[in-house]
Amino acid sequence: MDEEYEVIVLGTGLKECILSGLLSVDGVKVLHMDRNDYYGGESTSLNLNQLWKKFRGEDKAPEHLGASRDYNVDMMPKFMMGNGKLVRTLIHTDVTKYLSFKAVDGSYVFVKGKVQKVPVTPMEALKSPLMGIFEKRRAGKFFSYVQDYDEKDPKTHNGMDLTRLTTKELIAKFGLDDNTVDFIGHAVALHTNDQHLNQPALDTVMRMKLYAESLARFQGTSPYIYPLYGLGELPQAFARLSAVYGGTYMLNKPECKVEFDEEGKVIGVTSEGETARCKKIVCDPSYLPNKVRKIGRVARAIAIMSHPIPNTNDSHSVQVIIPQKQLARKSDMYVFCCSYSHNVAPKGKFIAFVSTDAETDNPQTELKAGIDLLGPVDEIFFDVYDRYEPVNEPALDNCFISTSYDATTHFETTVADVLNMYTLITGKQLDLSVDLSAANTEEE
Repeated sequence: MDEEYEVIVLGTGLKECILSGLLSVDGVKVLHMDRNDYYGGESTSLNLNQLWKKFRGEDKAPEHLGASRDYNVDMMPKFMMGNGKLVRTLIHTDVTKYLSFKAVDGSYVFVKGKVQKVPVTPMEALKSPLMGIFEKRRAGKFFSYVQDYDEKDPKTHNGMDLTRLTTKELIAKFGLDDNTVDFIGHAVALHTNDQHLNQPALDTVMRMKLYAESLARFQGTSPYIYPLYGLGELPQAFARLSAVYGGTYMLNKPECKVEFDEEGKVIGVTSEGETARCKKIVCDPSYLPNKVRKIGRVARAIAIMSHPIPNTNDSHSVQVIIPQKQLARKSDMYVFCCSYSHNVAPKGKFIAFVSTDAETDNPQTELKAGIDLLGPVDEIFFDVYDRYEPVNEPALDNCFISTSYDATTHFETTVADVLNMYTLITGKQLDLSVDLSAANTEEE
């Protein structure tokens, strides 16, 4: 281990693995270490017995739930936008050759007390029970505007400058009501709060276009895809990729103490009495606790069920977003469900997650609105975890620390953090103009 590396990556969480893969592909000499004896860190994937041990403290789950090895329960489940930045990043590194994806069945939103399919095209707007007849026409016109909008072609702008016009002002021109604004902002553009309403409309319009293009690409009923066997496949795929490029992975390395010189710059990592030298460190918050601050908590419930979520058209994989206003909360609630159709549970079993930013100390009560949507559950586990963000100055100490995973059940915020870190580490933007067909989904 007494070698010099350009970068040492600590922790095999999704963010760290993606960065390790990107740097390896760039020809950077990387050592990747983890104090655990398994891949994934906070974003690991557990079989049923491991899940039982984590939440029930017992070694073995009851037999009626099926074989433990047939479960791959992701601790940070997030769907991928089909044309989104994460898929582009995976293609850029060519890690897609180690993964198989499958389209996600449904994308829903909870508005006015009901679970409804998210409409995104003018045709869907006209059919959607989310809106009355006049609102459908107004929404249809807005969706047509977004569909035709081309940043480079002023003819499509209708005389509006979306870099100056706020989202609120743009929506006012189409006369949309508050519930429509709610589902567009939170379930199509995937904003996590309402700040976007007072920001330039361009970002929201581009996010809506990404959703619509992803939906069209897979000709499915949602814009999302998910790997077969779950996200636990990703860190292992990146470990294989790293090996191809000469990177080194070491699991089960206790302590992983980061060493600094007198000026406070990182010089290496010590484990079991040996020090590997390096110029830069990339890690999750748990490896440098004195360089991060707590920014909140996430409350979540994990349920094992024997049926799909009701009112989702029997979707075997689905996301339901509950915008904060619908529950008079400060943050959205997310419902995620996946099943045997993505090989994450035995036949006939479904895994559902309900997550949100914790606003109280009682996750069971706080998550009730989401749990009520699930129907009967075979088993349910509750959990609250803290979220951290870095407070160090990477230019001074050469430590690049990821932010903890948030409550969202899609990857948009996660990949934004990864790409921002990549730019900080390398000083360059990642080129994401790739051939998207390299991540096609399996047909039924």
